[in-house]
Amino acid sequence: MHKIVLSETALARARNQYGKLHPFDTIDPARTALLVIDMQNYFVKPGHQGEVAPAREIVPNINRLAAELRRHGSHVVFIRNGTSDTRESWSNYHEWLTTPERMRRRYEAMQDGHDGFEFWHALDIRPEDAKLTKKRYSAFIQGSSDAERLLRGRDVDTLLITGTATNICCESSARDAMMLNFKTIMVADGLAAQTDEEHNASLSAFYGQFGDVQTVDEVIQALERGGKARAVA
Repeated sequence: MHKIVLSETALARARNQYGKLHPFDTIDPARTALLVIDMQNYFVKPGHQGEVAPAREIVPNINRLAAELRRHGSHVVFIRNGTSDTRESWSNYHEWLTTPERMRRRYEAMQDGHDGFEFWHALDIRPEDAKLTKKRYSAFIQGSSDAERLLRGRDVDTLLITGTATNICCESSARDAMMLNFKTIMVADGLAAQTDEEHNASLSAFYGQFGDVQTVDEVIQALERGGKARAVA
């Protein structure tokens, strides 16, 4: 598990910007969705080219948080990366930002029906959970997935971001979600990158400017407060 250390600059910026450490310290369960990003074999299974080994360590935290969301009547959405039909439409990435051999392995491994496309076996995915495929780092950029349409249709306004890699697909999705006016929380111990340095740099860059950073325990407490507030209202 990553050792989570947010920079002092990020903490000071958050206090100044938000007036407190957590702007979303009360979360309305009915309008909240947990997004589990790219927890699929290509990024989690040993031996795959895109393996992020620390991602295996966060699975219990993701499963625990998903169970709490379901208990509160919230939404759980599993999102994975697919490469079908992207060789031409994302040619800049495939032709310029990776070697030909790495591109070939990546493109083939995350085709629908291939091993890298499948969700990691230890995830507790339930029939009622939504499952989406995205075609870019961000789930929210135009043409990537139906994430925004699905969430708007469920009247969701708050997103909990988990998965891998913290500093790539998760941060890209989180930043775009904030720009689309979702309250966005990166769940620090439900995310994984290749190194502690990359993980913490990503969280520090996001915090105090784009949204909130909370642990699983803090999110659960915020959900409890939100549930009580809704009951009183």
